[in-house]
Amino acid sequence: MRLVTPTRAHLPSYIAALERGWSPNNMDSERHRLRELAEIADDADSFLASMTDREAKAGDVQLPDGSFVKRLPGIRKWMWEDSADSAGGQGGGQSGGEFCGQIGFRWMEGTEALPPHLLGHIGYGVVPWRRGRAYAAQAVRDILPEARALGMRWVTITTDHDNPASLRTIARAGGYHTGTAAKPAAYRHGDTIEWFRIDL
Repeated sequence: MRLVTPTRAHLPSYIAALERGWSPNNMDSERHRLRELAEIADDADSFLASMTDREAKAGDVQLPDGSFVKRLPGIRKWMWEDSADSAGGQGGGQSGGEFCGQIGFRWMEGTEALPPHLLGHIGYGVVPWRRGRAYAAQAVRDILPEARALGMRWVTITTDHDNPASLRTIARAGGYHTGTAAKPAAYRHGDTIEWFRIDL
């Protein structure tokens, strides 16, 4: 598995994953899945360009409760299995491999701090048919150079306490627990969240 910057060549496999029911947003999954399919159908090139938004030009972000907040600079990369790794896959890709997940990284310039509505610098998701291969942990490790290049000293990452797979991912990526806190009201999904830090 390797991280790729999404291109037209990768897009068919990503669309196939969305059509199979996978969503890049696990807190507002169905609405987000359908919205991305519509965005791709409307303007695939703009959708792909939005994956790298270092100047936060893409406009406000809608939270699960329907409210909008200012976007931060961020990037999304796709976890990609090359052909030899994805034998027997069903991704529908045309670039010699298969989409198997995504990872996002967002930040505020000049600080490790984040606005209170954000649940960490890094978020990730692996398609169900490619889980159990430690791809998420590898993706977290592989995205960390982006944070180092910004001069950051650490990144934060969160998960629910009842998500053992994500807890394992964070531990494999070098994360350590820093506390438990109430989720922002906008998320409406559980009462608390576990916070972790990965030193850079």
